[in-house]
Amino acid sequence: MENQIKIPRRFGNPTHCHRQFTVGKNRDVSSSESVNIVGRAHFQQTINITRLYGILHSNEDSLSPLHTLHTVFLFQGLLDGQSSLSMTDTTDDIAEEISFQSFEDDCKLLGSLFNDVLQREVGSDFMEKIERTRVLAQSALNLRLAGIEDTAELLETQLTSEISNMSLEEALTLARAFSHFLNLMGIAETHHRVRRVRNLPQLSRSCNDVFSNLLQSGVSPDELYDTVCKQGVEIVLTAHPTQINRRTLQYKHIRMAHLLEYNDRPDLGFEDRETVIEDMVREITSLWQTDELRRQKPTPVDEARAGLNIVEQSLWKAVPHYLRRVSSSLKKLTGKPLPLTCTPIKFGSWMGGDRDGNPNVTAKVTKEVSLMSRWMAIDLYIREIDSLRFELSMNRCSDRLSRLADEILEKEIAAQDDLESWGTNVGRSQPKFPNQQGLSLPTQLPPRADLPLCAECGESQYPKLEVPVTDYIPLSRQDVQGISSDGYGPNLQIKTGNGHSVNSNGSQQSITPRGSSSSSSQLLLQKKLLADSQIGRTSFQKLLEPTPPKRAGIAPYRIVLGEVKEKLLKTRRLLELLLEGLPCEYDPWDYYETSDQFLEPLLLCYESLHASDSGVLADGRLADLIRRVATFGMVLMKLDLRQEAAKHSEALDAITTYLDMGTYSEWDEEKKLEFLTRELKGKRPLVPPNIEVGPEVKEVLDTFRVAAELGSESLGAYVISIASNASDVLAVELLQKDARLAVTGELGRPCPAGTLRVVPLFETVKDLRGAGSVIRKLLSIDWYREHIEKNHTGHQEVMVGYSDSGKDAGRFTAAWELYKAQEGVVAACNEFGIKVTLFHGRGGSIGRGGGPTYLAIQSQPPGSVMGTLRSTEQGEMVQAKFGIPQTAVRQLEIYTTAVLLATLEPPQPPREEKWRSLMEDISNISCQNYRSTVYENPEFLSYFQEATPQAELGFLNIGSRPTRRKSSTGIGHLRAIPWVFAWTQTRFVLPAWLGVGAGLKGVCEKGHADDLQAMYKEWPFFQSTIDLIEMVLAKADIPIAKHYDEQLVSESRRGLGSELRKELLTTEKYVLVISGHEKLSENNRSLKKLIESRLPYLNPMNMLQVEILKRLRRDLDNIKLRDALLITINGIAAGMRNTG
Repeated sequence: MENQIKIPRRFGNPTHCHRQFTVGKNRDVSSSESVNIVGRAHFQQTINITRLYGILHSNEDSLSPLHTLHTVFLFQGLLDGQSSLSMTDTTDDIAEEISFQSFEDDCKLLGSLFNDVLQREVGSDFMEKIERTRVLAQSALNLRLAGIEDTAELLETQLTSEISNMSLEEALTLARAFSHFLNLMGIAETHHRVRRVRNLPQLSRSCNDVFSNLLQSGVSPDELYDTVCKQGVEIVLTAHPTQINRRTLQYKHIRMAHLLEYNDRPDLGFEDRETVIEDMVREITSLWQTDELRRQKPTPVDEARAGLNIVEQSLWKAVPHYLRRVSSSLKKLTGKPLPLTCTPIKFGSWMGGDRDGNPNVTAKVTKEVSLMSRWMAIDLYIREIDSLRFELSMNRCSDRLSRLADEILEKEIAAQDDLESWGTNVGRSQPKFPNQQGLSLPTQLPPRADLPLCAECGESQYPKLEVPVTDYIPLSRQDVQGISSDGYGPNLQIKTGNGHSVNSNGSQQSITPRGSSSSSSQLLLQKKLLADSQIGRTSFQKLLEPTPPKRAGIAPYRIVLGEVKEKLLKTRRLLELLLEGLPCEYDPWDYYETSDQFLEPLLLCYESLHASDSGVLADGRLADLIRRVATFGMVLMKLDLRQEAAKHSEALDAITTYLDMGTYSEWDEEKKLEFLTRELKGKRPLVPPNIEVGPEVKEVLDTFRVAAELGSESLGAYVISIASNASDVLAVELLQKDARLAVTGELGRPCPAGTLRVVPLFETVKDLRGAGSVIRKLLSIDWYREHIEKNHTGHQEVMVGYSDSGKDAGRFTAAWELYKAQEGVVAACNEFGIKVTLFHGRGGSIGRGGGPTYLAIQSQPPGSVMGTLRSTEQGEMVQAKFGIPQTAVRQLEIYTTAVLLATLEPPQPPREEKWRSLMEDISNISCQNYRSTVYENPEFLSYFQEATPQAELGFLNIGSRPTRRKSSTGIGHLRAIPWVFAWTQTRFVLPAWLGVGAGLKGVCEKGHADDLQAMYKEWPFFQSTIDLIEMVLAKADIPIAKHYDEQLVSESRRGLGSELRKELLTTEKYVLVISGHEKLSENNRSLKKLIESRLPYLNPMNMLQVEILKRLRRDLDNIKLRDALLITINGIAAGMRNTG
């Protein structure tokens, strides 16, 4: 192309600078960098951008494109370097908690190291193209910010042209490079957010801050203490498919964060710092050479394992640290610490239990996931007991503990005598079983025994960067061939490809056969084989291990904890057998079934240490373990079950039809309630044991059977999606009762623990409007109200859904209907004296109810947060908020203080009835505008499919469930995640704002602008709604959205895109009128800077995605094109810090 602009290589090359400054805290800036800084400051003070605009345009005809671009590059070069990247707007509540200078230094360091890696991997010629693309994008961005639109368009046209001329290989490499740039800068942001929080003497919204403010506002110390102790918050991790990055890449990112942390140390010598840089280069090289794409869909068990990884890698360390903060703040301000077994926050999970529209989640999967969660909990507790036994080496103890240690030692000696007698009978003297020798002393040092307790609260331990071994999978019988034992007892044997096995502590051993039977003869043979296998090995161990003490006076804590460990090992072994489907003997006295059983000996040790004037020891690792048990129980996260209401109706249809009672679903609501109530009061099972039903109904009944077998010790709530009537709740109660009766009859003993809480989920606008009356109808039924009071401590839990309501009616209408629904539910429960817990089904993006946690909780209706709250955390938000211990501690603290404030100082309701009336007017106009576009415009569906990569999102393999509930191609049956995800990719983020502008404009034009401004200042709910929409508008990009339309949409439909872009501008105009801001995000300049700084990498990714979509839609079977598209989707998600 003869008019193609040439970019001089000397402009904007970051690879030239990284060796000119010393990395670390005290960096020396190079002379060239100093000149650039001084020049930039001088430029900003003396150059009028209007004059620059005039220079560029006064002689347009005489200026060559090259001359023009040189001027642009001068402008760009002077402004370059002012920006930085972040994920703060969606993953943290406080965007200002960033030290920009240190952050930018790390971004430069990582960027220059990545450039070096790329230079080696792709060569200097392609590096020229990468840098050319970045400089063009940065220059166009700076010109747009300066208002020089036409020259910016010239550069963007040039960039589009160059991208369209790239080969497929070049496009793929460019997409990968920019995607990694964005991810590396996100890592740097996370690291500096943690550093900033750590260095601040007083954090806003921390326990210290909020507790102090509440006391100063008149709350008494006793009221504050009681409210904190009674607080019940549950964070529910879900498997919603919005986490783009593979788990392998997530771990590599965590390792990079550790290296950045280590690089901050001021005591590093030159050689140590060089080693850190070399390790960073190795990690970046590893990232580049790793496939970013998942090549197959995860199973529900894979998703559950990912959730358990979050517990092991982060929450396990974070929870004790967080509870120490709460306790120390309470003690300082009220004089009383947090009770040891009191935990304001617990965790739940939907991973492996959410079967709504996901046929891959079966009863078998739910049982496996629940057992796997228990196995991991026991495994983590075994590690903690090992460390605790090593630490509690003292002899001084209470009389009660001393007596218990004596009893244990006597039992051990008696067991050894019996074993030796048995060994003589079979013809040879046998050693005792492993784990029965030397219970009082550890046989080896536990991992990290040389490190103090504080080192486990999130500090990285470089150079030992530990990646948790958590890839435990429920295995088939042929995969698990033997259980061997070592000084720590049985370990799970996982067969590998080379014919060896890996046990649970990571070592390899040869596979040995194992028999398992409940018959006494086979058990005897099993014992003999085990004893034979220990000959020689045990004799050798005797040389290494200390002689077991002969009396309990020596290390009594180690003796007691040794028995605790023995029980844990047996419990873990039992779970392994259950997972493998093998028969096993069951003696409840040999296992821990409940957390209370496990806590008993731990609390005894704690009391003994305090009684022996060793309280300082009791309040260390032992207190942390007790707090973990109180928080995580024996399952880490209780598993919720979720199913659509229609599935339960289908099951009851099959039952009533089989019993010649008619067809349940054809009855009216009153007849259904009469039938259900009558059956619930009866004592006989409803479902005949020999009933024959279809596979879908059988799956529903099997799920209730598994729920009866596992009980409320392992499972949390049973959530009914698309609930609309009181009968939907009673139907689940009846199916649950019937399954429990059947299981009790088969076992010959009561089912474990209690019944599950049944939670209706109201998610469409129609169902939200009826939520209050449904709850009122339920509580008016005597049986149900008595059931709630007796079995669920008088608590009714109700879930409200943000995603489907937003897709149904638009974000503004959904927000208002959710607010009113919560008011209605609270009022209904108050009428009957029942406490209510609201469960918020919030997504990660604002279009699906996401946003800052603190803001969301503080804007709820008065009385809806009375010390209790449940909330989902989904997809990429789980990793972002809880992926590392430091950020997890901060998030847990924010949840605690926000709920505390909402309880003790509830947010203000609308000041006057007129405000509610105005909200109704805005909502009605907004909903009508939204639905007329999305559901009533016949061209919209085709426009949506052409303008976005929605159809191609299914290739991502990021979730186990289908993207649609039903096979229909309409938007009605499309799930909310791909709906929001697709619009986020195009930077139009339409679901979060469509209809809002029309509603605000309609009310303002009626003369109510002043009223809306007063509502914004005085009503927290309205203010948070407008602020979140403003945040979305700041991330929307009209030129990019227009580019998608021009390149991908049929000419006949481009007019629709033009109208929608006008609607976006209208929304922006009226949001600014109401907020009083001159520009978007004016009240959060840090956030604005962070958003703008992503664009030099993000804009080219969008242009690249458009080009690849054009090619792919002409060649649907091209696998490489598909891969290139998926890479751009990953990169844009990394830049937007949101998916769906």
